[in-house]
Amino acid sequence: MAEWTERAELLFKKEGLERLKNAHVLVVGMGGVGSFAAEFIARAGVGSMTIVDGDIVDITNINRQLPALHSTVNKPKVDIVGDRLMDINPELKLIRIKEFLSPERAYELVTKDYDYVLDCIDSITPKLNLIMSARRQKVKIISNMGAGGKYEASKVKVTDISKTEYCPLAKIIRKRLRREGISRGVKVVFSVESPDETSIKTTDGTNYKKSFYGTNSWMPALFGLHAAETVVKYIINKNSNILA
Repeated sequence: MAEWTERAELLFKKEGLERLKNAHVLVVGMGGVGSFAAEFIARAGVGSMTIVDGDIVDITNINRQLPALHSTVNKPKVDIVGDRLMDINPELKLIRIKEFLSPERAYELVTKDYDYVLDCIDSITPKLNLIMSARRQKVKIISNMGAGGKYEASKVKVTDISKTEYCPLAKIIRKRLRREGISRGVKVVFSVESPDETSIKTTDGTNYKKSFYGTNSWMPALFGLHAAETVVKYIINKNSNILA
């Protein structure tokens, strides 16, 4: 046992920590949700991780994203987050993929090598294709819905996509998944709080993103926390009699 994992082993037990060490997790999107999710997973003791993001830090990211500092503006998020993860666990087997996830790549990227996939993308088309790819490969996935335009931490929960409400992004994803014959069976993080519609801003559509809501410092991190918790608990209890 490494000294830095002592507290984790007390809680997860030796068997759980060993399962985490032998697990490989894919995190797509290193923004406000994904950067925190990746850190929580690394600190839990997961042994292998693949992180994917093609973006650089923008000054507007500083209010909510882990890699975003005045000193890191214009630097690739996957590099900043990756270096941080390696500083947390120097023995982490880390693969960094510096690209925006195209629909085609979503189907190439997901394989049965992963114990879990975290969808932390905020654009509809790549998100949908990542979910579809994981479903076809029968790989576990948790998808994060809309954290923007919201304030209340107590209203964030993990549920099946079929049980989501009040979330515009979840509504679109549900509709698109139904077209593919999927009405349930996709685990998501979402909030039952209705977003502040006055905080929305349209974009030029670059990288499949047509608009975004205003955000605060805690909601994206909280979504990442719920996603990471779901993944870590599943891995710890995998092949045991305890349900994640």
